[in-house]
Amino acid sequence: MRVLLIYSFWLYFTFSQEKTISREPIQTYVIPHSHMDVGWVYTIQESMHAYAANVYSSVTEELSKVKHRKFIAVEQEFFRLWWDSVATDNHKKQVRQLLKEGRLEFVIGGQVMHDEAVTDLDDEILQLTEGHGFLYETFGVRPRFSWHVDPFGASATTPVLFALAGFDAHLISRIDYDLREEMQKNKKLQFVWRGSPSLRERQQMFTHTMDQFSYCTPSYLPFSNSSGFYWNGVALFPDPPKNGIYPNMSLPVTKETLHAYAKTMVENIQQRAAWFRTNHLIWPWGCDKQFYNASVQFQNMDPLVDYINQNSKEFGLTVQYATLREYFQAVHQSNLSWEVKGSEDFLPYSTEPFQAWTGFYASRSVLKGIARRASSQLYAAETLFARYRVGLPDGPVPKDWALDKLKALRWAVSEVQHHDGITGTESPKVADMYIQHLSQAMMGTDELLAALLLLPQSLGTPDILGTHYRQGSPREGPPQVLEQHVIVYNPLAWNITTIINVTVTFPMATVFDDDGQPVPAQIQKSAESNLTFDLFIVAQLGGLEHREYLIQFSEKPCSGVQKSNATHAAKAVKFERRSVKNWSKTGRRLMPVLNECYTLMFDQDTNLLHTITDRINKRRVRVTQDFWEYQANGDVKKGPISDNYIFTANGSATRAYQAVEMEIVPGKIVSEIRQYFYRDEADSQYAYSVVTRVPEGFQSQLLCHRLEQSYSLGPLVVNREAVLRTSTALQNNRTISTDGNGYQMMKRPYRTYVNNTVARNYYPMVRAAYIEDDSSRLVLLSDRAHGVSSQSSGQLEVMLHRRLWNNREWNLGYNLTLNDSSVVRPVLWMMLGSPGATSQLYQREALLLQHRPVAVPIDQPQRARQKNKPRTKPWVRPVVLPENLHLQTLSVPGWGYSSNHSLHLRTIDSGKKASLEADYDRVLLRIMHLFEEGEDPVLSKPATVNLKEVLHGLGEVKAVEERSLTGTWDIADLQRWKWKTDEDLESPANERSLCSYGSGGFNVTISPKEIRTFFIHFSIHNY
Repeated sequence: MRVLLIYSFWLYFTFSQEKTISREPIQTYVIPHSHMDVGWVYTIQESMHAYAANVYSSVTEELSKVKHRKFIAVEQEFFRLWWDSVATDNHKKQVRQLLKEGRLEFVIGGQVMHDEAVTDLDDEILQLTEGHGFLYETFGVRPRFSWHVDPFGASATTPVLFALAGFDAHLISRIDYDLREEMQKNKKLQFVWRGSPSLRERQQMFTHTMDQFSYCTPSYLPFSNSSGFYWNGVALFPDPPKNGIYPNMSLPVTKETLHAYAKTMVENIQQRAAWFRTNHLIWPWGCDKQFYNASVQFQNMDPLVDYINQNSKEFGLTVQYATLREYFQAVHQSNLSWEVKGSEDFLPYSTEPFQAWTGFYASRSVLKGIARRASSQLYAAETLFARYRVGLPDGPVPKDWALDKLKALRWAVSEVQHHDGITGTESPKVADMYIQHLSQAMMGTDELLAALLLLPQSLGTPDILGTHYRQGSPREGPPQVLEQHVIVYNPLAWNITTIINVTVTFPMATVFDDDGQPVPAQIQKSAESNLTFDLFIVAQLGGLEHREYLIQFSEKPCSGVQKSNATHAAKAVKFERRSVKNWSKTGRRLMPVLNECYTLMFDQDTNLLHTITDRINKRRVRVTQDFWEYQANGDVKKGPISDNYIFTANGSATRAYQAVEMEIVPGKIVSEIRQYFYRDEADSQYAYSVVTRVPEGFQSQLLCHRLEQSYSLGPLVVNREAVLRTSTALQNNRTISTDGNGYQMMKRPYRTYVNNTVARNYYPMVRAAYIEDDSSRLVLLSDRAHGVSSQSSGQLEVMLHRRLWNNREWNLGYNLTLNDSSVVRPVLWMMLGSPGATSQLYQREALLLQHRPVAVPIDQPQRARQKNKPRTKPWVRPVVLPENLHLQTLSVPGWGYSSNHSLHLRTIDSGKKASLEADYDRVLLRIMHLFEEGEDPVLSKPATVNLKEVLHGLGEVKAVEERSLTGTWDIADLQRWKWKTDEDLESPANERSLCSYGSGGFNVTISPKEIRTFFIHFSIHNY
């Protein structure tokens, strides 16, 4: 993150120092805190050693000494590491006592303070659930307030999630500098935010926006050259100083400095109080890496607090150490009515005219891709393990071992959601740390997936997980025939028809399903290597179902009447390289590629896409795709720069290539178009490539409508920011719609600014973005986050990769110049159709891209084995939800706490917490409604399901408990604060109970955009 000390210093002089005359004394709530980045410049291990462990040790000790001292703890990762490996028994006893007294407060309570722009909804929920589960299990506490002070902009999704988790108030900080100035002037920094247009007041959230000083204490002292209020100085890396003397320690509070300190603090309090409606003011005391020596901090602040209170009449205010709860409680009790803010967000975010923080939407694309793949793998492993535990509780896969594998990946995926993690704004060594943690944990879940798919199948028990793979003995057969078995698992709760790509080393293969029937397939030389082949298999899978496929290989193409006729051998047709300079005449020779939904026309004069015809709506749209680059300035003396965070367009984008080659592979399963873009006409190596796959429908509306595109970019030239530009004839007036964290779509009209208009019209795309006019909509779906914009009418521009260097001293000092020389290979799916038709499809398509079936080869190609007895179909049913509902979570969390809150607190108080065992029989279920109110005439209606029937494919449901989003509240006990609004609407919290138990069944009605969370208990049958 960006250190705010210098910024605060500047603001102190820039903005008016006018004192505020209040009818009542200002009640100042001093909130001691330490902002502890889980990454950024230093690795987690380095931070723990240099300062983080000392924060919790010293704060715990100092709060225990003096009764009126308080502190808020935010991110849980450092606290959990401290609790498990550093804290003494006395520390732990002190923490429990401080929590009981309300002097130590956990706010947010997630594993990290997650980014809000490029994070996916599911991962935000995961990291919040990880932290909340630990806090509740360990202490019985449930955070009620947020402290989102450092994410680079604020998403409308976040307050919705926090409301669902039981929060009473939300605190944000980083919003556009010019908007904040206006809100301060009009005293509108506090409001009630209704982040979801469908949920509206049901999940509204009182939101406090930090003033211009943000979360750091103003550091300027008019009477000293040292910064103020940071008496422990600045943390040192790699080792704390042995003598305890840190750089930039503030001037101590003495008899000589006491009044001067008080005057400085009081003037700042009065300045800030003028920007708020009540006489209650929050005064954050802390900043990055503070309170590692809480003793010197409190020893200096204690007399300052006492002095101001002793002279409160003179100063017109009082001060007190406080928790966030105390501040928000005072504001709530003021009983004012608050302005309502709708579902708009605070993205993008700028700190000054030429500092638009829109570059990080695309920074470190490799890390963003790995993080998303890890999340998808976790989702698959969680659902498969839940199915295994319910169906085979005494199976051979050790439950403790399995849970440890899942916990490791939960931790790694949660960790990288940090606002200096998945954003790509960290130093190279920290990016490497995240990737290492993710990769190691993914290797563990690879082992778990293999074990779950293979080990139970040797048992003489019902085949809960699906079909069997039984080893046989070698059998006679043609010497050239080898066999390989692949298991494909569908982790989604929908029946799907899809195409699986298996990389093989043989030129011909025949595929059979688990009934022994031939499966439609296609084989062709791979675009990536001359040594491998792509084998495309049409797979039909039920929800949460896996099937085994047998692949028979041959060194020679099949001949005669053989079953290999089910496999089509496709061959590429190559087209001449076309130079940009010869594009004077285009559109004369068009090559069609089509399926049931689209006809794509490629121009042989340019080797570019020319048009797409929506065959269903019979509308042809001019569409072209190619690559462009923004050239960034790297010299601060010559003007604004781009870096990890910031995108500053140094002029318009320029074409990134001079020539294009094309190959087309016509097929019966999928047709493939390969385009290669050369920076210079004579280059032998391409700079960019795109492979577009046009699948046949096979009676699947979803499969037919997607155009699957895989890209390759890099290494880029230094100070280049590469974009894919899709230019169409759609009249969108430069308006784009982008998803907010995969939860809801946000309409983004183009805005003109005095400065930096290009960069300030970039927005984050996590899963989806589209442009549209009255007749057609063009949708792009993504496998990772990118920055997107519509710089001209009909254009949809996606920033895919960045490589930057600049000579700014701050960036060089922290190694934050983003000299990223990697090759990135993102995937986008494109759709074209009417707005109504695409609304029915794109959300499910986005999830199908994110959670593609898991294909696990369970052996290497080998001689054919004897056929076994005919396989029997699995006796379990698939788990299938209606198409407007999504199985968001199905997992075995392993928490040991009781669902009964009072019982759990008694267990903790009795000291038996350490003996709690993981509960392997409690399943966490979340179901989400994908559609907004009014988005579709049918799919936007509330959906009612019977959980007992829907989950029968897993086992027999015996009990259902509805819980809060993170599982720590019984929904019937959760009573959130009600805030008055100018619209005089009260939030009808918890007025509904849509779960019915008894003869009527376990019916649940889920309304548009609702996320409902449950604990499911199954009848366990031991075989």
